[in-house]
Amino acid sequence: MPSFRLLARPLAGVLLPALFAVAHAAPDTTPAYEAVEADAMLDAVAFASGETLPEARIHYRTIGQPRRDAQGRIDNAVLLLHGTGGSGAQFLQPRFADALFGPGQPLDAGRYFILLPDNIGHGGSSKPSDGLRTAFPRYGYADMVAIQHRWLTESLGIDSLRLILGTSMGCMHIFDWGQRHPGFARALMPLACQPVEIGDRNRVWRKAAMDAIRSDPAWQDGHYTTQPLLGLRTASSLSVLVGIAPLNLHASHPGRDAADAWWEERFAADIGARDANDWLYQLDASRDYDPSPELEKIVDPVVWVNFADDFINPPEFGIAERLQPRMRTTRHVLVPASARTRGHGTHTSAAIWKDALVELLERSER
Repeated sequence: MPSFRLLARPLAGVLLPALFAVAHAAPDTTPAYEAVEADAMLDAVAFASGETLPEARIHYRTIGQPRRDAQGRIDNAVLLLHGTGGSGAQFLQPRFADALFGPGQPLDAGRYFILLPDNIGHGGSSKPSDGLRTAFPRYGYADMVAIQHRWLTESLGIDSLRLILGTSMGCMHIFDWGQRHPGFARALMPLACQPVEIGDRNRVWRKAAMDAIRSDPAWQDGHYTTQPLLGLRTASSLSVLVGIAPLNLHASHPGRDAADAWWEERFAADIGARDANDWLYQLDASRDYDPSPELEKIVDPVVWVNFADDFINPPEFGIAERLQPRMRTTRHVLVPASARTRGHGTHTSAAIWKDALVELLERSER
């Protein structure tokens, strides 16, 4: 069994990375809850490409304590899966944690054992910028889910979950989880994604961002000595723009000078959090994603939430209306646009959708 070591280090004062998924929002970086950080080392990690890592580090955070049933199995674990370019630290933001983790809240930290992993290629987990650069295995979403499963079962000894909740990329991972491991989680809550292959403008902005980095002469096929800033500027501009929520931004920064100041702050935060190779891998990982052929395999209770002002996953495509009849345990919720919603990043504004989480937990209670 791979080893893991606990680092009893609370996260007070941690700086959260900027994510395209929340790029439109004002900075909200003060953690609402202390968490314990730890590392798990997985041996002989194989990827769908045929590449391998002799070992991979999965960095994670935990909130709360595990509870064991009469058979000694952990029965209160909740897995939270972050978005592209982020880490588990995103869930420590007050606008997420304050609405969910407090006493009497849906994911009360006194009741649940909350797990916040950094996915492979992200945060404190193994990633290209650790030294391998473009020799790092070219991972996809299926690889990421397989590694999550290994980490839970081999390192933590967890063979069932009370809930998996995921945002953006984490949302897509949940549709993969539901098909590959039915029954592992008692409930699934994907937020801000579609269960189809990534195409149209969602693919276009990703392709444009990747091409911008690769086209920068300073990238040097991934062997740069300083970050390729021309390519990163274009890619960061795209990441901020696709996260904008028009009504929210207009309500908070309606004038020219205010909009300019907002842009400068958000752009600086975004580009300052990026490594070119890591970002290329993170964006490219979605290439193998398409759960649509086997949606009928999902048998766990699901509440799937999208947002009407999400530029990345526009509701006018009618994807949910077309696919939900094949998903017999799934309820789809579309949150209307308002000055409170934050476009794609509404997935982290838990107060807006937590009633749907309460309904899911009640529906899946045994």
